[in-house]
Amino acid sequence: MGLYIAKRLLAAIPVLLGLSVIVFLIMAMIPGDPATAILGSYATPENVARINEALGLDKPLPQQYLIWLGNLLQGDFGRSYALNKPVLDEVLGRFSATLILAGTSLLLCAVFGLLAGVVTAVRQFGWTDRIVTFFVLIGISTPSFFLGLLLILFFAVKMRLFPASGMFAIYGGGDLPDLIHHLVLPAVTLAVVATGVIARLTRTAMLEVLRQDYIRTARAKGLSERRVIYHHAFKAALVSVIPVIGIQAGFVLGGAVYIETVFQWPGIGAMLVNAISTRDILLVQGGVLVVAASYVLFNLAADVVQSLLDPRLRR
Repeated sequence: MGLYIAKRLLAAIPVLLGLSVIVFLIMAMIPGDPATAILGSYATPENVARINEALGLDKPLPQQYLIWLGNLLQGDFGRSYALNKPVLDEVLGRFSATLILAGTSLLLCAVFGLLAGVVTAVRQFGWTDRIVTFFVLIGISTPSFFLGLLLILFFAVKMRLFPASGMFAIYGGGDLPDLIHHLVLPAVTLAVVATGVIARLTRTAMLEVLRQDYIRTARAKGLSERRVIYHHAFKAALVSVIPVIGIQAGFVLGGAVYIETVFQWPGIGAMLVNAISTRDILLVQGGVLVVAASYVLFNLAADVVQSLLDPRLRR
């Protein structure tokens, strides 16, 4: 297993390197002068030249990338000019809030998606299958930001059950119950689409497994239906579903960008929106790279879990 993980980590290195190139080029191709956007009303020719020199923007593009990459490899993500603080400190501080939101959403979509997929497969073509499938399709088809606005309108404005924004109460609070109270609406909003995707694919995988000969043999041996479903069929279907959960983890992280904006959640998504509007290049590059690297690590973890469930994959 150690050798398998080492091989997967080595395979992730060129992916991360390619991601760094893409992130750098995207920011370099954005129209406008970053130094002028940073300085605002203080954008005199002398100040612009000084900022360009400090950021290395007066050098050729390949040289800019190599300097930036070399600093990254040393753990130096640069300094945010808009916030006047190290990029890495700001990104890690914001990323912890994003991990809370994305982790909760991933847990919700994995549990409810797997449960819905198993139930609909076991009761194929029944009323339970039809009702759950109907709501799953609605969840997949509804844009997350629109669903978030509807939840705010109904549960925060009309019923006043949950707060509409923020991570903690402005006055008081700050403890775990307060965090959970603020987390409910954004986590549910972010989890709905991924829950639908996992439920549909779990249903398909379960139906395929339930048609296998060894499932018929298990039933013929007199095993209880619950044991056949959850011990034999579900375990086999999970091998196919685990990579999908890993992919959905990446989509949950990406979706956190606009969900955090809707709910004013102080995570890395809200930080990136503000950084893009102020043309804070190093902050945007650092934030996007951390999110992309997390996506790669999530998929690596999914591959490891899948190989534990099915040792044949390691060979």
